[in-house]
Amino acid sequence: MAIRTLRRYEDRDRMNHWLIALLFVLAGLSGLAFFHPSLYFFSALFGGGVWTRILHPFFGVAMVLAFAVMFFRLWRDNVFTPSDRDWVAHSGDMLRGNKAAMPPVGKYNAGQKGVFWLMSLCLVVLLVTGVMFWQPWFASSFPILLRRIAVVLHAASAVVLILGVIMHVYAAIWVKGTVRAMTRGTVTEGWARQNHPLWHREMTGKQ
Repeated sequence: MAIRTLRRYEDRDRMNHWLIALLFVLAGLSGLAFFHPSLYFFSALFGGGVWTRILHPFFGVAMVLAFAVMFFRLWRDNVFTPSDRDWVAHSGDMLRGNKAAMPPVGKYNAGQKGVFWLMSLCLVVLLVTGVMFWQPWFASSFPILLRRIAVVLHAASAVVLILGVIMHVYAAIWVKGTVRAMTRGTVTEGWARQNHPLWHREMTGKQ
């Protein structure tokens, strides 16, 4: 008997997602090269320190632009609703593997929505602060104190973003059947019914 599937992401959304992932790795590794001297060896991946410093901000801007495309396509599905409070209240059951105790959710649960908005905020901070000390184009337009504050906020936002991505990847692997949503664009009806029953009902008309 064939397994029935539901379309979760269009091809263009998946391609954009993997473009963001690639740019995140490039921006992340090039940025880590300057985060601490012990990580400077990452600069060898980009042709040395000079090229790493040149390329890093362009990787970052490209990632923000790609994410902006995804943001404007998905933000409505990630707006918090009153029912999300109930999901958060039962999040401990989720961590204990007791999915039966979780309230029904739509396309995204409160945890996924939180990661979405966290990433959005981090990227805005990274873009704004990065521009403030981007040599030689914009840095001279800002006072040195403001640039120093921008460097600290930039680094802090990068750390939070990396932790958010780790959480995102872990959750995708942890919930069996999730990864195929971004590799094939579809999920099984069983996966949808178990993890996102309200979305399953919306897509199929079944209770």
